[in-house]
Amino acid sequence: MNSFAGKVAAITGAGSGIGRALALALARSGCELSLSDINEATLSGTAALASALKVKVTTARVDVSSRAEVFAWAAQTARDHGRVNLAINNAGVSLGATAEGITEEEFRWIMGINFWGVVHGTQAFLPLLRASGEGHLVNLSSVFGIIAVPGQSAYNASKFAVRGFTESLREELDLTRSCVSVTCVHPGGVQTNIARASRVSQSMRELGVEDPAALTRDFERHFRTTADAAAAQILRGVRRNARRVLVGADARALDLLQRVLGAAYQRLVVGAARRLLRQGVPPARNLEAP
Repeated sequence: MNSFAGKVAAITGAGSGIGRALALALARSGCELSLSDINEATLSGTAALASALKVKVTTARVDVSSRAEVFAWAAQTARDHGRVNLAINNAGVSLGATAEGITEEEFRWIMGINFWGVVHGTQAFLPLLRASGEGHLVNLSSVFGIIAVPGQSAYNASKFAVRGFTESLREELDLTRSCVSVTCVHPGGVQTNIARASRVSQSMRELGVEDPAALTRDFERHFRTTADAAAAQILRGVRRNARRVLVGADARALDLLQRVLGAAYQRLVVGAARRLLRQGVPPARNLEAP
């Protein structure tokens, strides 16, 4: 897909962050948009910005963990726009919790959005992408779909699952010489609201974290890649039909670390975590994002 002009793109989690940046970048390229998010207020904001760029924009409130809602939105997209050329499963949430301390409810919540949301979006839009004659699917994993870190067992599980699902799908599409392709995206630290909106379990105290909420805010301070830069890298990956897109220098560095060290990278992660815990977490009032 060398050009997005005159195409139709469907994006989940379009209300903010990477989803909004992707929507606006595509709109500037002359691409029609079908946008969804669970937050209707932020979704309306994205739609207003995209509509100002003189492209057709439709919206729907969608909980991606609901198969019925995702399939209904896909069908409505086809009716409203006539076709779909690009589908981006971007919606995601974060949860800090230990593997032992996480509750079943918490685990089901994050897997429902991060993993099942991708599965639902893939299965709902693949027939429409195929019917377009030139389709591309983008599934958002994470750098934590490449390496694992303590306190993120459920998040790691969801993002590793997205990676495995997407890479297998890519092989199937290649094997059948499909007109549809798929790219798996692994962002590093991107300046979005995902960390601020993250759920943090008190089980994190078991790892020596005295203030789990403050730790999440401190983590976010180190994010360097903007949402606009992330969107640009993702769309470049679509244009070159990339199998994998690593977003940000941190994602590329961690991917290289895992490739070089294999499973031994875990020792470095544990050592780094211990050093951070010894340093302690600064007072929350000093950690607010600018």
